[in-house]
Amino acid sequence: MASGEKIVVDASAVLAVILNEPEKAKIIGLTQGCSLISPGCLRWEIGNAFTVMLKRKRLTLEEAMRGLEIYAMIPIQEMDVSLHDAVQLSSRHNIYAYDAYYLELAKRNTSPLLTLDSRMAQVANDEKIKQKEIS
Repeated sequence: MASGEKIVVDASAVLAVILNEPEKAKIIGLTQGCSLISPGCLRWEIGNAFTVMLKRKRLTLEEAMRGLEIYAMIPIQEMDVSLHDAVQLSSRHNIYAYDAYYLELAKRNTSPLLTLDSRMAQVANDEKIKQKEIS
């Protein structure tokens, strides 16, 4: 794993890389030489996203399996978060706990957040959490 700045990455950013979305090159550039961290829910969110894409016929099973192989190659360190603090943050901003986990991790580690989710970015801004700008 890289030893530079720690960056909290969420599912939207990771999926953009896996699925070759237009933001992929920018995300890779922003994270090169950095250590990527996320709460443990990231893997479940990635799996859920692939099942949604399968149900909507956006991906074949083979493409989903390849996407999971790519995900497994991305060096992301899973870290624990405080459920207590995440639920408080969730309540304060009326967001899902899953989003609060990423925000809480970024806040606790004073690490910037990398997300494509505009609502999460807004809450990060409100909470004075640093962000890596993708646009």
